[in-house]
Amino acid sequence: MLVALINYVYFFSSLLMLAMDQVNKERRLIAGVSIASVVVYINLYLVQGMLPLIAEHFMVSMSQATLLLSVTSFTLAISLLFFAIMSDRIGRKKPAMVSLYLIALLDFLMIWTHDFSLLLILRMIQGVLLAALPAVAMAYFKDELGQDSLLKAGAIYITVNSFGGILGRLLGGTLSEYFTWSQSMQTLFVLTLVGCFLSSYFLPGCRFVPSIKGQVKGYVSKADISGFALHLNDLKMRLVYCIAGLAFMVMVNQFSYIQLHLMAAPFYWGRFEVTFIFLCYLSGTFASYYSAKWFRRLGLSRVSLLCIGFMFIGVSLTLFNSALMIFVGFLLSAFGFFLLHSSCNSWVAMRAQEHRSKATALYLCVYYIGAALGGPYLLPFWQHWGWNGVVFGVVLVLVVTLFLIAKYISLPDSQSVKFSLS
Repeated sequence: MLVALINYVYFFSSLLMLAMDQVNKERRLIAGVSIASVVVYINLYLVQGMLPLIAEHFMVSMSQATLLLSVTSFTLAISLLFFAIMSDRIGRKKPAMVSLYLIALLDFLMIWTHDFSLLLILRMIQGVLLAALPAVAMAYFKDELGQDSLLKAGAIYITVNSFGGILGRLLGGTLSEYFTWSQSMQTLFVLTLVGCFLSSYFLPGCRFVPSIKGQVKGYVSKADISGFALHLNDLKMRLVYCIAGLAFMVMVNQFSYIQLHLMAAPFYWGRFEVTFIFLCYLSGTFASYYSAKWFRRLGLSRVSLLCIGFMFIGVSLTLFNSALMIFVGFLLSAFGFFLLHSSCNSWVAMRAQEHRSKATALYLCVYYIGAALGGPYLLPFWQHWGWNGVVFGVVLVLVVTLFLIAKYISLPDSQSVKFSLS
């Protein structure tokens, strides 16, 4: 617990030092969005490390407890589209910051929650609010930064997403080991509130001027639908969305099934021990941080092909069925996936010339829907053939993803499908 809190404070202190330069708007923007992102992903993934405590406190089964993550991910995915529309009307900063403070309010309410059905409802609402920052982050960067700075900001953003996911899961496991439910939620509330204050202070004003004018607030207009359709009818955009969705579909869910594998013979790891497999995400954090440098040196297309190679080699190594090879395999898989995720983010940000937040929202919507579908997809492989079956299911998806990347690279930049709402 103490180590997790020290890491959290150290991370925010580093970002604080980064943003202390009042003149450098670029640094302030990156630091502010990064802090907000860590808050979002800690709130999203904390419950994954607290499932035993949740099952015990609310007197539900482990399978019921997992609904807390499922419902949050689902409402997050759908709400991304709503926040994309909102940010194109009122700007990037306002919806992100209002949602963060409301997330803190829900954390406070969870301290006093003792009914599982009520907790599910609060988590569903929280999923809606968690969507605000991911929906606007890359569009915010694109509006405020130049091309070179955009690649740097995107790399750092994906890095802190990975860091937040790791920290959330490990912090959740540590809190459930030593704290009660109420004490855990009190800790989460304080950390979220501190993150809100820092992010609010360091985020600069937005230069974005809404491109959709003359419309009634609160209603989805023809222009809104056209914005989504513009990107959905762009063949290269559709390919990027599918590439990211398929990659995340197997990436996040293979981490779930490896935990079941490690808890069974011949490993017999405990529930808390298996959460350490998420430390393999650190290789993804490293890959994300240096991705901009590799993109400039090798090009996005070449890097994306290498990513699939890393993921394929990584999942194949786990067939040796030793703890060491499993860790090495997952380190390689996480490295390849997060580098691919950074590539896809950069493709979307550079290709979207208008309705940018809608382009990002569609990307992340498919991304999280892919994660939701991955569990049911891999389940039959697990039930019939165990971990070897899961590996086979992952490889099938990686082959399809490789084909889509090759298709994307082969198309000219101008390739798109024209669309009109006449």
